[in-house]
Amino acid sequence: MAEANINFGPRPGIIGYPKRAWDFIRRWPVIPGIILALLVFSAAFAPIVAPHSPYDQSLRDRTQAPAWAEGGSSEYLLGTDHVGRDVLSRVIHGARISLMVTVVALGSGILIGVTLGLIAGWYGGFADEILARIVDIWLALPFLLVALVVVIVFGQSVPTMMLVLAMVSWSTFVRNVRAEVLTLKTRDYVELARVSGASTPRILIRHIIPGVVNTVFVIATLNVGGLILTEATLSFLGAGIPSPTPAWGLMVAEGRDYLRSHWWIPVVPGTAIALVVMSLNFLGDWLRDRFDPRLRQI
Repeated sequence: MAEANINFGPRPGIIGYPKRAWDFIRRWPVIPGIILALLVFSAAFAPIVAPHSPYDQSLRDRTQAPAWAEGGSSEYLLGTDHVGRDVLSRVIHGARISLMVTVVALGSGILIGVTLGLIAGWYGGFADEILARIVDIWLALPFLLVALVVVIVFGQSVPTMMLVLAMVSWSTFVRNVRAEVLTLKTRDYVELARVSGASTPRILIRHIIPGVVNTVFVIATLNVGGLILTEATLSFLGAGIPSPTPAWGLMVAEGRDYLRSHWWIPVVPGTAIALVVMSLNFLGDWLRDRFDPRLRQI
C-alpha cells in the first residue's frame, strides 16, 4: 500500500489572509476612515442616534458611572456628568457642533487664502510683497490674545467661534497657493494660453486653479484636525462655545474638577478629540503622500 503524502504544515492561503489584510490597512487609511465616518454619521443624525437629549438634567442620576463600571446603568452607556446629563448624547451632539464650526471656518479660510494666494503668485511684484508682509504680521500676532479680544467684542457664540477659526486657517493657504502659482505660471501651456489671447480670469480658472486643487485639498485635510483642537482649546479656556451647548472642549473643562472621582466626565470627550484629530492627521499625511509624486510612498 502506498503511503499517503500528508503535509502537516500550514496552508499558504490561510497565512496569506492576515498579511493581505495588514497590507491593505497599511496602504489605505482604513481605521481613520472608519473613525471619521462615525464622526460624520453622528453629526448628521445626532437627534436620531443620541439616546437622550444633550440638555436634559437629572440630579438624581448625576455622576452615574458608565454601564460597564460599578454602579453603572445600561440607560447611560458612558455615564452622566455633574448635573445628570448623558455623556454619550453630549459627545454625539458635540460632533455636530465641532464639524459645523470647522467646515464653515475652513471654507471661509479656503476662499480667502486661495484668492490672496492666486493674486500674490500671479501678479507678483508690489502685490506679492504687500500680501507676504500681511501674512508675516498676522502669523506674528499671539493668536490666543486675538481670540480673547474677538470673544470680548462679539461675545461667546457659535458664529464668533467660526470667525475666530476662519482667522486661523486662511494664512496657510496663502503661502502654499502662492508657491504653486509661481511654478505653474511659467509652464508652457500657460504661456500658450497667454499668447492665444486668453484673459487673466480664464487662465486662472482653466489652468492655474486645477493645478492647485490637490495642494488645497491636502492642506484643508491637515488643517481640520488643528481647527477642531483649537475650538476645543478655546472652549476649555472659556473663550469658545458657551454652556450648555455640547462642545467637546467645554465638556472637558466642565469635568476637569471631577477627574479623580468621576473620570469619565472629562476623559470621554477628551478621547473623542484625540481620536478625531489623530485620524485627520493620518488621513492628511496619506493624501499628501498620494497626491505629491515627490512624497509618494505607496
